[in-house]
Amino acid sequence: MPLTRKGAATRQRIVEGAAEQIREQGVFSLRLEDVMGRTATSKSQLFHYFPGGKDELLLAVARLEAARVIDDQQPELGSLTSRAAWHRWRDKVVARYREQGVDCPLHVALSGMGAATDAARTVAGELLQQWQQQLAAGIRHMQDSGEIASGLDADREAAALLAGIQGGVLILLTTGHTTHLEAALDLGIAHLGISDRRREPDRAHDRAQGAQS
Repeated sequence: MPLTRKGAATRQRIVEGAAEQIREQGVFSLRLEDVMGRTATSKSQLFHYFPGGKDELLLAVARLEAARVIDDQQPELGSLTSRAAWHRWRDKVVARYREQGVDCPLHVALSGMGAATDAARTVAGELLQQWQQQLAAGIRHMQDSGEIASGLDADREAAALLAGIQGGVLILLTTGHTTHLEAALDLGIAHLGISDRRREPDRAHDRAQGAQS
């Protein structure tokens, strides 16, 4: 049965409250009582929207954080229609993960569910599929305008670029540095034939990061 507007707002408030709780205290310290207190909801309300309890709530939080990964890249990700647009998207991705550092809300939420569970795989799969589709759409647009070689497989190129990003993010979570993420983005975009600018400011930033570590 579809939720009413008020019901949907209440459910969203619970999910956002749980996400904030996790960001502050970690997923393994999450207690439903704390979420109820933070969101001014009763136990009956919480279980009305999340009859599966904590596991179902964690799944909702993971979906919220996955959606934020895409939302944080907009409008650039959805408008990859020029060389400048690709560079702006690249810079926005780096800035997002540089600001986030080693604290990845989506990774934390998924870890609370167990990375190998069907639910966790589904959330991660949905995120990666949407991300890849938007990258592929940008590549096809550039192919239509003659900016990218028509012989390239847009889906495969998007998959490779996304794989590089994810590898760079995993290294970032370990080291706290964006060096590998930037390299993956720069080389992936260069392979499409739409990147030729140098990034001295970013390299200078990485040298400063390395000197501090």
